[in-house]
Amino acid sequence: MPIKDAFLPLIGQPRGPTLAAIATCVAVAADLGARITALALAEDDFVRPKVIIPGDLNSADASGSREVSDVQQLLNAFTNAASRANIRAQIRSGKVPADQIASILAEHARFSDLTLVPVRPHDSQTECIIETLLFESGRPLLLCPEQHVDELRPEFENVMIAWDHSARAARAVGDALPILQAAAFVRVVTVADDKTDAIVQSGTALVDHLREHGVYASFETTKGGGSSIGKVLGSWANSHAMDAIVMGAYHHSRLNEIVWGGVTKTVIGQPPCWVMISH
Repeated sequence: MPIKDAFLPLIGQPRGPTLAAIATCVAVAADLGARITALALAEDDFVRPKVIIPGDLNSADASGSREVSDVQQLLNAFTNAASRANIRAQIRSGKVPADQIASILAEHARFSDLTLVPVRPHDSQTECIIETLLFESGRPLLLCPEQHVDELRPEFENVMIAWDHSARAARAVGDALPILQAAAFVRVVTVADDKTDAIVQSGTALVDHLREHGVYASFETTKGGGSSIGKVLGSWANSHAMDAIVMGAYHHSRLNEIVWGGVTKTVIGQPPCWVMISH
């Protein structure tokens, strides 16, 4: 199914990298040919989010507080980027209790094909929002690393699939098919110190499946060497100039990943490039 409807949460302070990430996310949606909806939330007593006309941003409950001022700047950045990209866009904003922000974003994300999330490195609020979106929206996420925003391209020519033969990885591949079909090069990569027959058969089967969808991919393995799989995937993506990684989320339970660390926690804490992730 093509990606026709994208969702962009606007949360936090309007720092330079955040504003640049908003513009880059809008550019990706435009490249996909999708409509994009932004939702900006400030922390306050709950007020039902409302639709705002793009040309009338001053109606966005501008009470003069810092939170509202931050929301206004985020909305302005989105509106300006959407205008430059000539993309169909709509914006919503509201004030909500802090403990409801993630769940409200997940509820809105259910009505889109893809949620784009600007990611501040090792930011606890962002990680909480990402985890809630993964578990409660039922939709894939595209993570935009703010610290690398100047290096990111809106077109995904070189895409890496992090393949571990799990149901979550298979779900991620299915969700990412429109992006994989548009890519010039797709590489299926499994992290394994021993290249067993089962690993080769699994990777080869995925390559064969992708070919039926017009995606001509290659398969290879890379050694972990004692490093965490998340770091290995990031290093491989960087060294091979990948534009994006496609991966499944939380192979182990979320509690185990929180306590012991894991691939998902490593990647969402500091994405090495664009990361399309599903659960």
